[in-house]
Amino acid sequence: MERAAFALAGAVARELRARRGRVVGGVVVLLVGPGNNGGDALHAGAVLRRRGVDVLALALADRVHDEGRAALLAAGGRVLVVDDVDIAVDRARGADVLVDGILGIGARAGGLTGGAGALVERLDASRDEGAPVVVAVDTPSGIGVDDGSVSGPVLRADRTVTFGGSKPGLVLPPAAHLTGVLEVVDLGLALPDEPAVVRLEDRDAAALWPVPGPDAHKYTRGVVGVVAGARRYPGAAVLATSAAVLAGVGMVRYLGDVGDLVVARRPEVVVGPGRVQAWVFGPGVSPDDAAQRRRIEHAFEGVLHRGEPAVVDAGALELLPEHVPTHVVLTPHAGELARLLSDRGHRVTRAEVEHHPLRSARLAHELTGATVLLKGHVTLVVGAGGAVYAQAAAPAWLATAGAGDVLAGLLGAMLAGRADDVVEDPTLTAAVAAAAALVHGRAADVSNPGGPVTARGVALALPETVRALLADA
Repeated sequence: MERAAFALAGAVARELRARRGRVVGGVVVLLVGPGNNGGDALHAGAVLRRRGVDVLALALADRVHDEGRAALLAAGGRVLVVDDVDIAVDRARGADVLVDGILGIGARAGGLTGGAGALVERLDASRDEGAPVVVAVDTPSGIGVDDGSVSGPVLRADRTVTFGGSKPGLVLPPAAHLTGVLEVVDLGLALPDEPAVVRLEDRDAAALWPVPGPDAHKYTRGVVGVVAGARRYPGAAVLATSAAVLAGVGMVRYLGDVGDLVVARRPEVVVGPGRVQAWVFGPGVSPDDAAQRRRIEHAFEGVLHRGEPAVVDAGALELLPEHVPTHVVLTPHAGELARLLSDRGHRVTRAEVEHHPLRSARLAHELTGATVLLKGHVTLVVGAGGAVYAQAAAPAWLATAGAGDVLAGLLGAMLAGRADDVVEDPTLTAAVAAAAALVHGRAADVSNPGGPVTARGVALALPETVRALLADA
């Protein structure tokens, strides 16, 4: 606990210095619950008090960590047992930094309740430019530590200082949006051999990228077939094929009614059937489009009988066979996933998927056999063997029309380039899908750093994004 306390105190001191220009004279209020997180907060408060910080602990339980309480009092800090929420809110709002040590990983399900819940709800509702900086101990109190769920009030953290290793709930949505800057403190603890959740970094994506060798030709580099778009939605076909071309696949074949428009934008694309190593189904396709429906259903025969990998997006999700191999990747947003689950006998709403995205994606994987990529600000991928990936590299600007079409084409290109590998190793598909999500987000940043992006701009940024990714690996 001493190492954790010193690390936590250091993080709070940095926030004080950033806010005030110095540590001495700062005001820190600790929100303290009954467990070890409260103990860490109290011990950190004692360290800060010895550095000249005014430290007040608001005890939100009948009993708090005895040694931590004694350490803070011995250092000259104060402890106030909260029996009036109004007084506690007033004291907390007067701080430079609030330290959230209410609940930790051992807390029971159900989140914050009672006086602690009321206090947190009041404080979070009053966050403004002058509000205290919030530093969470290990996890923001009230989040689902194992699945990132949020079932009650949570005080949004500006920084979370977690110990030993990151917890799943800190990187899984929706709780991932509440953690702020994540700081992991190594305490020398033994960690599990297999992580519960994986977040790929650039070097991981580079290692998964299908880089051509000196003897490569267009067929060994992969051929992706794209069944997308319609006269009503021609842009989806253009975007999906463009992304596949610009991601560096050996060849793109297009099947659909807007081949003339596709070739006008991307003359590299071949229109018509032929040899294919992976598929992209669905961008811009309506399930009532009889011609595209027939094309997709016919192509699914190859997926099921010849083992071709595939990306199933948008309108094609409603045409999905009952069960498919793991090297088929579904790419729904929350609303589409809710419809897919409901159509298979599990009635859920979009809001329920958004509140419990991991549970929903896991259920879709169990029902279909497919790898599931649930799109969002934090993109989740669930695959073979229970593998879970959470990618959060995408800027919020990427929530724009056509971005999903670009992701589908990009992922299809990657699957075509790694077709033999993903068929041979069922666990690899989820990693490739997560890498595609990472590259998609990076390309959005490259296309217009810090500003608005378009789907076309993201597609055009793919060559530079991939070049930089491989150069830095």
